[in-house]
Amino acid sequence: MTTSGQREETLSGTPQGGILSPLLANIALSTLDEHFDEQRREQMGTDQQRAKRKRNGLGNWKIVRYADDFVVMVSGERRHAEELREDVAEVLAPMGLRLSPEKTRVVHIDEGFDFLGFHIHRRRKRGTQRRCVYTTPSKKAVQSAKDKVRYKTRRSTLHMSLGELIISLNRMLRGWANYFRHGVSSRVFQQLDSHAWWRIVSWIRTKYKGKSRVSMKEVRRRFCDQGWRIAHEGVVFTGASSVAVTRYRYRGSTIATPWTTKPAAASSG
Repeated sequence: MTTSGQREETLSGTPQGGILSPLLANIALSTLDEHFDEQRREQMGTDQQRAKRKRNGLGNWKIVRYADDFVVMVSGERRHAEELREDVAEVLAPMGLRLSPEKTRVVHIDEGFDFLGFHIHRRRKRGTQRRCVYTTPSKKAVQSAKDKVRYKTRRSTLHMSLGELIISLNRMLRGWANYFRHGVSSRVFQQLDSHAWWRIVSWIRTKYKGKSRVSMKEVRRRFCDQGWRIAHEGVVFTGASSVAVTRYRYRGSTIATPWTTKPAAASSG
């Protein structure tokens, strides 16, 4: 639909990152949800059914989907997962969709996989023989955040004041950290803040170099308040580490919903 309200055909599809793409994905992939939900209710709905399937050498599975990203978790053997991949392809085909060979993988939980920006991986807990599933920010997500820090501290931003730069970085890093706060993220937050700190220092030394390069001693004297914490005109660099980590927060049915649970009364007029 054009700005004037007229409709015209397009062969280029929806714009990447547009709000229409995830909406259409939810509509199309609801078929996949219904397929797996029916399987789950009919064949794997109870503990007894799942145990019986396991005894008979069959697998059990469940789908988790967000827009066009989904993962099928399988309790069984690799062949069960590979068969499911073919099953998914058959369900999607009538909708004009196909699985991306580059993004579709069959992996063991001990190998780890990325989903919605997180890396989910089972490994041995340090100091014990227990094996636990850890959820951490993925390498791709961390690199994306570092790229944004680098973009905000490039030479073309030297016209900004240090206070403006710190505020901009704090907002970006806090927003990023709020998304990843429910995983094992403290160490990643510290590493990201360290990267941002060095970028700020480099930015400062470039902006205020004058006739000679600003020494680290001068950076600390002029632009730090407590130790090496960067602060300027009342603005303090807090970064991602200012966000408290709450691991694996489970809300279940306590998630607020805007919809009423009572059936609406019909009225006539």
